[in-house]
Amino acid sequence: MCGIVAYLGAAEAYPKLIKGLKRLEYRGYDSAGVALHNGDLLVYKKKGKVSELEKHAEGNPLFATMGIGHTRWATHGEPNDVNAHPHLSSNGRLALVHNGIIENYDLLKTALQKEGHVFQSDTDTEVLVNLIQAVQDRDELPLEEAVRLALTRVVGAYAIVVLDKTEPDKLVAARKASPLVLGLGDKEFFLASDATPIIEHTNRVIYLNDEEIAVVHRDGHYDIKSINNEKQTPFIHELDMKIELLEKGGYDYFMLKEIHEQPNTLRDCMRGRINADEGWIRLGGLEDYASKISKAKRFVMIGCGTSWHAGLIGEYLFEDLARIPVEVEYASEFRYRNPVISEKDVVIAISQSGETADTLAALEIAKEKGAFLYGVVNSVGSSIARTTHAGSYIHAGPEIGVASTKAFTGQVTLLTLMALYLAHHRGTISEQYYRKLITELTLIPEKIKKVLQQDDKIKYIAAEIKDRQNAIYLGRGYNFPVALEGALKLKEISYIHAEGYPAAEMKHGPIALIDENMPVIVIATNRSAYDKIVSNIQEVKARKGTVIAVVPEGDDTISRIADYTIEIPETEDPLSPLLSVILLQLLSYYTAVMRGCNVDQPRNLAKSVTVE
Repeated sequence: MCGIVAYLGAAEAYPKLIKGLKRLEYRGYDSAGVALHNGDLLVYKKKGKVSELEKHAEGNPLFATMGIGHTRWATHGEPNDVNAHPHLSSNGRLALVHNGIIENYDLLKTALQKEGHVFQSDTDTEVLVNLIQAVQDRDELPLEEAVRLALTRVVGAYAIVVLDKTEPDKLVAARKASPLVLGLGDKEFFLASDATPIIEHTNRVIYLNDEEIAVVHRDGHYDIKSINNEKQTPFIHELDMKIELLEKGGYDYFMLKEIHEQPNTLRDCMRGRINADEGWIRLGGLEDYASKISKAKRFVMIGCGTSWHAGLIGEYLFEDLARIPVEVEYASEFRYRNPVISEKDVVIAISQSGETADTLAALEIAKEKGAFLYGVVNSVGSSIARTTHAGSYIHAGPEIGVASTKAFTGQVTLLTLMALYLAHHRGTISEQYYRKLITELTLIPEKIKKVLQQDDKIKYIAAEIKDRQNAIYLGRGYNFPVALEGALKLKEISYIHAEGYPAAEMKHGPIALIDENMPVIVIATNRSAYDKIVSNIQEVKARKGTVIAVVPEGDDTISRIADYTIEIPETEDPLSPLLSVILLQLLSYYTAVMRGCNVDQPRNLAKSVTVE
């Protein structure tokens, strides 16, 4: 989950590294550091955010045309200056940055200590750089060969960049199960955990594959080989990313900007894929395999966190509309419980980054069992996109805020398109209802705009709950997963303990928690279960709970009994999550801001979970 950036060229490296680290800070912000090569190795690292590193380095020698940088999400060793990357080898010759986990680091460390290596930190990364030094010293090998041989002894995940004080014109990088991108400039090279630090310098990139090693040289040439020393012929991608998407654009936080981008991101997700006037949906990845997918025995959706919640909504959509059995699995559990999967199953992996370690591992298991793999991801060229047999991008653009917003609605929109396509293909939905749903779906972006106009009302409600310690979210049917997502958002960014439940389950335990200090947020937009939701609200009110209800526009029943109501425009039940969740995102955002929390960088979290 850490962020890596590196530069080799004719320009000054330090400003590029610092700017790149700020772009990657959503991946971790426990500490940050750089190593610069200017004939000697200059290493600056500091606990805290990249801004702390800048203050620490100020006034020191910084000029160099080669360097590596890192922003950390702590795994091995607490966040402090010593455990910050880059890490140096015992002889001071090598510097290394690393994203991942070396699982056999303890065995390697014991062996290296017997050879005389002395360790300063508690990290697995320092073990790796000393292992490379040991291999290099033993046979007097060039850096790239020492890296290659050292990695054959490593168990775990890594994306690394290494520089050698005695080789001022070369950087060596490698990856396994952690993302790494190589940017190709004009006789200059960039390496990063994703493309966000690279795009303002070049749009030509290579996504390194697992167990590939890249060597870049100051004269402009580069080589990519496998860990088995076989030369690789990489594919060069041309990025289509707008730099303004990586800036806050006048908003206080990326999260607020990304919430307000959702009318546009959902249009982008649907562009060219749906035509309400002509009554068609077209998804390239789905159409190419429509016969196989539509005949699947069942779908298994795998994801983590917010992506898992999107999968739960997908379960309602596929079963309700397309009549296909669906199971939704936490990827982290799926991979460890010997799942029953066959070649008749379709496994749908849902991930914003496309690099989620548990989801990738679950995919490999499903692949071994012969399942058809479909990816629903945001990041073009990501590992999940390349692992799956087919898939669809959600086209949400870069999501910088750690708490997912526009990626979630993009995932739900894409799953809705898939469910409607398959329902029509399988004949499990009437033509009239199909047409109605696709027409309504195309109207969702405009309806989200109306929802976003309720900022002032949501701020008022946020002020009422900001000092509470707990909250309960309730929903039925399509909006039960929305309750889970709303609770997660409040937990993530405001640090208020919150739980989501199916509304009917309140009586089976959670009702014991309700008193005058307990806010209960009820998503009450379901036509099919409206009366039952009213009963649930009355049960809360009878116990003095504070009810905040999300209701359809014009509601006059729940509005009379709830303490606060927020309206969404009328829509069909299967599409209501796309509107109701916007209000919950805003409620969480304003509550967190009023509590003085850093919304974009909540404590202990990182955006892309690329370690187990």
